[in-house]
Amino acid sequence: MKTPTDKAEYRTLHELGGLECLKATYFRQHFSRHTHEGYTIGVIHEGAQRFLRGHDKYIAPSDSIILVNHDQVHDGHSATASHWSYDACYPTLEQLQQVLGQAGYAWHGSIYFPDPVVYDPELAGVLRHTFIQLYRSDNRLLKETLLYNALLLLIQRHAQPLPSPKEAPEAKQKVERIRAFLTDYSQQSISLEALSEMAEMSAWHLVKQFSHYVGLPPHAYQIQQRLRLAKQYLRQGVPLLDAALAAGFHDQSHMHRYFKRVFGVTPGQFRKGLYNQ
Repeated sequence: MKTPTDKAEYRTLHELGGLECLKATYFRQHFSRHTHEGYTIGVIHEGAQRFLRGHDKYIAPSDSIILVNHDQVHDGHSATASHWSYDACYPTLEQLQQVLGQAGYAWHGSIYFPDPVVYDPELAGVLRHTFIQLYRSDNRLLKETLLYNALLLLIQRHAQPLPSPKEAPEAKQKVERIRAFLTDYSQQSISLEALSEMAEMSAWHLVKQFSHYVGLPPHAYQIQQRLRLAKQYLRQGVPLLDAALAAGFHDQSHMHRYFKRVFGVTPGQFRKGLYNQ
């Protein structure tokens, strides 16, 4: 019997501050380790998802909520021999802080979700209804109201303030310097030797420390940043091939392969979602 095909729809909601949403049913998708600029908030409808968050692995069954903090390394695939189906959105820290501000909350520190998997039937129902309306309704006021209420309820029940970090050890400071360079110049080709000289540590030590503090080795982090840059170009209407080359990929197929592994959709599907409102 032929294996069913994956189905995914990625949409950017411009009227909601550019919020990105994903509706998907995956049979074969294996997300590689990656991060998002925003938080991952997902509701499992069918099946179960096995995923890594940070250094630990979890399983999110049907009707549970997946929570991944912004810039937190994670992956994902089906936890069963069949599929998993879910909706997800990726609000930024600024968008969540805006929700708190509008509600009159005095929140100190960043917003942090300590639990990767949450069992909250009422909230899951609220999120599920919100996702349905985000895709179906053409009433902006309705969508804004539902999203605001859902995110506020989520933060009230399952988030906590993350205090400002204390002064980082010297190794982490060096890693942050390299991370900042790879973020700002991700499209450039640079050697591990050059990075190690910049960090003033051996190449082996740099890879070990970078992977420890960032959750990805330098080359994987570079690809991650190139994908984010490619998304920016696609939002600006740049053709696929030009976006791939400008972001530092060898060609369009190179970008296509990594894009699908990280975002669950192809660059073409992502671009379609920019205009399919």
